[in-house]
Amino acid sequence: MLASLIQIAVNPDESVNSRRERAASLVVAQRGADLVVLPELWPVGAFAYTAFADEAEPLQGPTHDIMAKAAAEAGVWLHAGSFVERAEDGTLYNTSLVFSPEGERAASYRKIHRFGFDKGEAVMMGAGEELVTVALPETTLGLAICYDLRFPEQFRGLIDAGAETLIVAAGWPERRRSHWTLLAQARAVENQAYVLAVGSSGTHAGVEQAGHSIVVDPWGEVLAEAGAAEEVLSVEFDPTKATTTREQFPALKDRRLGLAPRRLA
Repeated sequence: MLASLIQIAVNPDESVNSRRERAASLVVAQRGADLVVLPELWPVGAFAYTAFADEAEPLQGPTHDIMAKAAAEAGVWLHAGSFVERAEDGTLYNTSLVFSPEGERAASYRKIHRFGFDKGEAVMMGAGEELVTVALPETTLGLAICYDLRFPEQFRGLIDAGAETLIVAAGWPERRRSHWTLLAQARAVENQAYVLAVGSSGTHAGVEQAGHSIVVDPWGEVLAEAGAAEEVLSVEFDPTKATTTREQFPALKDRRLGLAPRRLA
């Protein structure tokens, strides 16, 4: 598979509408790839909390429609990062969308773990309640967003649901970039899965972004890593390696905790 991770920059001087158009153009430019991934909250900026309510959209709003069209034009599976969704009851969610190469919405995922420690996203947005996987012809994706990366139980749940390739769309801060790399590799090794983690670049509401999107194989080897600026990180990987890794080193079969409740001998 050929994956393209679009590490888009969020510039406060660029309007949301202009950035949507630019992101769509970047997606279309990846024609020939199998999978394209955008970062977290790229329309508004992951730390631009004061703009969340004003820029919130229904699930099938402007971001949905322009990304669906871009996926179809490029003929790719598109993980469109995430945007601020306003649900019918008015609740805001940090929501990811996945589109098929025909431009059909294949899945949506609401971020489960909200960042902010009782402020920002943590109090402004509702928490998702469902693990989401998406079956592609070549592999099954497991979806996560940014702060989710710190919660290994979510990824183990995705693996139990059949995921072989874990997608993390993020707006990760530069000051904790070492955690980003460490956790991406840890999630890959412990779940014997690929991790495709894409961050944004630029500065969101005064918070410098880490960038450094990364692709990690099931043995924890870094196959590709971006720098800090806007770029498209493209990498070819063999999705069957998740299966062969689990066969060659069947650690997941030795699990005793986190399964259905039972007495340990």
